[in-house]
Amino acid sequence: MNITTLLNKVYFAPRLKKIDFYANRAGELQHKVLNRLVRMAENTEWGKKYDYKSIHTYEDFRKRLPIQTYEEVKPYVERLRSGEQNLLWPSEIRWFAKSSGTTNDKSKFLPVSRESLNDTHYQGGKDAVAIYLGQNPDSHFFSGKGLILGGSHSPNLNSKHSLVGDLSAILIQNVYPLVNCVRVPSKRIALMSDFESKMVAIANSTISQNVTNLSGVPSWMLVLIKHILEKTGKQSLEEIWPNLEVFFHGGVAFTPYREQYKEVIRSSNMHYVETYNASEGYFGTQNDPNDPSMLLMIDYGIFYEFIPLEDIDKENPRIYCLEEVETEKNYALVISTSAGLWRYMIGDTVKFTQKDPYKFVITGRTKHFINAFGEELIVDNAEKGLAKACEATGALISDYSAAPVFMDAKAKCRHQWLIEFAQMPDNVEKFAKILDDTLKEVNSDYEAKRQNNLALQPLEVIIARKDLFHDWLAQKGKLGGQHKVPRLSNTRQYIEEMLELNN
Repeated sequence: MNITTLLNKVYFAPRLKKIDFYANRAGELQHKVLNRLVRMAENTEWGKKYDYKSIHTYEDFRKRLPIQTYEEVKPYVERLRSGEQNLLWPSEIRWFAKSSGTTNDKSKFLPVSRESLNDTHYQGGKDAVAIYLGQNPDSHFFSGKGLILGGSHSPNLNSKHSLVGDLSAILIQNVYPLVNCVRVPSKRIALMSDFESKMVAIANSTISQNVTNLSGVPSWMLVLIKHILEKTGKQSLEEIWPNLEVFFHGGVAFTPYREQYKEVIRSSNMHYVETYNASEGYFGTQNDPNDPSMLLMIDYGIFYEFIPLEDIDKENPRIYCLEEVETEKNYALVISTSAGLWRYMIGDTVKFTQKDPYKFVITGRTKHFINAFGEELIVDNAEKGLAKACEATGALISDYSAAPVFMDAKAKCRHQWLIEFAQMPDNVEKFAKILDDTLKEVNSDYEAKRQNNLALQPLEVIIARKDLFHDWLAQKGKLGGQHKVPRLSNTRQYIEEMLELNN
C-alpha cells in the first residue's frame, strides 16, 4: 500500500462521508454554521451593536443586519489594522488579505482570523485533495511534492506581528510545518515579492524535484510553466515531472487557458480541478471532472446568502438563504464568516446548476459586466463565446478585456474586444463573427440589442501585442499572486489604458 492510498483510507475517506451529508442536510448544516458564528461574536463590538444575544433564528439575523460592502466594513478594518481587537470577531486579527478581485488602484484589506484559516481556507484545501483522491484511488499524489504558486506579504503598518498581503502568501506563511515537507518551493522563494525573480528562483529550485501536483492561478502558472520549458528545452511539462497528475486551479476562469495547457502538458492522465478560494473564504471545489460546476462547501465557517442579480442596485433587494435559491439564475454572493465579515457582498456572481447537493458556477462580477445599452453581458457569456470562436478558428487566447464604444465618429455603438492570442485564429473576421453570433445565442438581451444593427453594431476585435496585459499589470504593480485582468468593463477606463500601451 503506497503512502497516498494509506492517507486516503485513514485520513481523507472519513471526511468524504461527512461531505455526503451535503446532499440532504444542507439547510441544517448552514443554520448550524450561522448559529455558531453569531454565538461566538455576540460579545464583540459588532455583536453588541446588533444585539447578537437576541438573535436565535435566520429571520432574526436577516431582519437585524444590513448588507455590507467594503465601504461599510473599511472603518472597522482600519481600526483592526491599527491594533484594536474584538471589533468584528472575538479572536485576535493579525493577518489581512489584500484583495485583488479588481484592478482598481484602491486595495481592500480583508481580515483573516485563525479560525478562518483553519475552518475555511485550509479545510478547503484538504477537502479538494480528499475529493480528488476519492475519485482517483490509484493516485500517487503524495509520492512527490506539490508546487504551490503564491504571492507575497509585508508587515502590516510596520508591525512585526501583523501581516498584509496576498491570501496565498498568508496561507503559506501559516501552514502547518509538516506540510512544508510535501510542497515546493521553499517558503523563502514562495514569498519573494518580485514576480520575475520569483519565477527564475522557482524554476531553478523545482526542476530537479518530483512534482506530482500544482496549485495556483492558471494565468500565472502558465507563465511559470513556459519559463521552465524554455529553460530546460523540453516540449511538455511531463518530460520534466513524469509523475505530474493534477492541477488545482482558481482565481480566474480556466476556459481561455484550457487549450494552452494541453499544449504544455500533453499527458492524457492529467487532471484539472477548479477551486474557489477567494480572499474572503473558500467556497467551492469541483467534484466531478466531467462537470465544470463546483460543490458549495457548506459546513465551513461561512454562512451564505444570495441577492438576485437584477436586485443588486435596489434599495431593498430580495435576499435568500441557501434553501430559497433557484437553479439557472444569477445571484450576487453574500457571506458571513469566521473572520468577522457579516452579510458581506464580495462582488462575485454565481448560478446554481443543481441542488442536493448544491453545485454552482461563477458567472462573473457584480461590477465586471457590460450593460451600456441594456445587453447585460456577463463573463460567463464571454467565456462561452470565446471558447466557440477559438474552437472554430484554431485560436488560443492568452488574455482579453472588453468594453463598450458608446458612440464613434459615425454615431455607431459597439463592443470592443482587446485580445492577446497565444495562437492567432485562421481568420480574425471569422473569429469576431462567431464570437458575436454565440453571444446572441447565449444572451437574449444582447441578441435584441444587435437586432438589425440598430442599438449595437457587430463587435470589434483588436489584436493585442504580445505581453500587453502583463505589461499593463506590471505598470500597476500587480504582477503575480491573484491579480487579474478585468474581463468586462462598463466603462472605457481600463481598455483606454491598455490601448495606449498597445501602440
